[in-house]
Amino acid sequence: MITIDTASTEAPYEQVRGQLASQISAGTLAAGTRLPTVRRLAADLGLAVNTVARAYRELETAGLIETRGRAGTFVSAEGEHSRTAAVEAARTYAATVRALGVGRAEALKIVEAALE
Repeated sequence: MITIDTASTEAPYEQVRGQLASQISAGTLAAGTRLPTVRRLAADLGLAVNTVARAYRELETAGLIETRGRAGTFVSAEGEHSRTAAVEAARTYAATVRALGVGRAEALKIVEAALE
């Protein structure tokens, strides 16, 4: 389920993109899952069609979803590969900060800053 926080400073398309990407990465939306049409999701969320279309375009560019013409838009198998790559990158980062003697709290702050 996707929710839009109208009080957020984050753009609505970014909220849609981020929530879908998180659900794909977490496995909540498995590869092959059909997503709602752009028009349907826009109507459900009370957003402009172009807002949802932008989120879908960015997810497709990232390889997380794929459009199959009239068949619809689906979670890509690449999404699972992206999650695997992210886990591996996290493991590498953890090993690096341990070797450098950086503590857990500081390492997490570094990651949070990098994600901003």
